[in-house]
Amino acid sequence: MISVENVTKDYQAGKIEVHALRDVTLKVEQGDFLSIAGPSGSGKTTLLNLIGCLDVPTSGSIIIENEPVSEKSKKERALFRREKLGFIFQTFNLIPVLTAYENVSFALSLQKIAGKELDEMTMKILDEVGLGGMEHRFPRELSGGQQQRVAIARALVKKPAIVLADEPTANLDSHTGEGILALMEDLNTKHKATFIFSTHDKMVMDRARRLVLLHDGKISSDQRR
Repeated sequence: MISVENVTKDYQAGKIEVHALRDVTLKVEQGDFLSIAGPSGSGKTTLLNLIGCLDVPTSGSIIIENEPVSEKSKKERALFRREKLGFIFQTFNLIPVLTAYENVSFALSLQKIAGKELDEMTMKILDEVGLGGMEHRFPRELSGGQQQRVAIARALVKKPAIVLADEPTANLDSHTGEGILALMEDLNTKHKATFIFSTHDKMVMDRARRLVLLHDGKISSDQRR
């Protein structure tokens, strides 16, 4: 499903060249529940952003569902993200003036889905993440865990092939984090979506069925459980 081939990513920080990733090769299969882990500065967020088409590699290639996304223009990558990828951010990134329903349905409206189909799809995913009856609440009226559930619903409502989660438990207590991870495992099974996490949280690493460790921009370990 995803092929990262000999990818290097360099940044210029003032007069210093930062080697974020060094000749990384990684294959991700459909349905993987995978954590990319490592200390700060190891390159895990950079790798997630490259897979998520938010950036392009300095060298090497990234192919997703047989499409060479690293060769696409910025506009083409944005369209690919909208059609194929779902994002879950550690800060939730909900629109504060929109209700839970509106935050989720907005993702569908971008795909020109409207009317009864939009309503049914939105309510179905809100029910699946345990927010049935809370659809008219604004983010400020929801707990951190409930806001993350809205973010998960928003990511999954368009039925993406791949869901990318950047530190999804970072702003949650351990009990709430466990519940969110269990929910994502269940949705991974139901929807067959591929989940890729960027994390340094041991709880996320322990729950992953595949763990890729990065160190100094290189893969130091790749283990399946």
